[in-house]
Amino acid sequence: MRQVIAQRLTQSFRDTPHFYVTVAVDMTGLMACRSQLKAAGAPYTVTDFIAEAAVLTLQEFPEMNSSTDGKTTRWNSRVNLGIAVSLEQGLVVPVVRAAEHLPLLELSQRTKSLAEKARAGKATPDELSGGTFTISNMGMMDVESFGAIINPGESAILAVASTKPQPVVRDGKIVVRQMMKLTLSCDHRIVDGALGAKFTNAIKQKLEDIELWKRLAA
Repeated sequence: MRQVIAQRLTQSFRDTPHFYVTVAVDMTGLMACRSQLKAAGAPYTVTDFIAEAAVLTLQEFPEMNSSTDGKTTRWNSRVNLGIAVSLEQGLVVPVVRAAEHLPLLELSQRTKSLAEKARAGKATPDELSGGTFTISNMGMMDVESFGAIINPGESAILAVASTKPQPVVRDGKIVVRQMMKLTLSCDHRIVDGALGAKFTNAIKQKLEDIELWKRLAA
């Protein structure tokens, strides 16, 4: 497994010109919303909300759901969402296929099921391949921010850091909010800086839109 990881990521970092965009997301409202949903019996994780926000945004920015070999570009009609899962032996990326057709609850259930299969060593090759965009969440690892390496065959990967209470300025006053940093790694052959910034901020806006989550989680 380590050999495969080394080969694929070395190839990606060597052949793909990476650049990075980082935004800070105010998760205060969403964390409160999640607590209410959990109390009502809907155990959504932070990853579930980020995954749904990414799927919605990928449909708005199809360039981010494409790939290139440096000569031609492949446009993907489906959002096959990869969620990185850490194992003792290394890292695997189960793929939720056609994620754009799944409501939030089904996306959550499918993500959890694939992660459990991967940790048990039961994920099939088909379930570990064919991704068009990947999310790597280290929020549970107490990290400020990080940049991930793009999986070969994709144009970007989203790195999710920990949500932490931090002082921020709101209406000219310093207040404490639950803040989380997202870092998007992009393939500069197909994605320019402005597009990467717009895409990342579109995910941020969705995560901060509590009315959106009330509708999707209903």
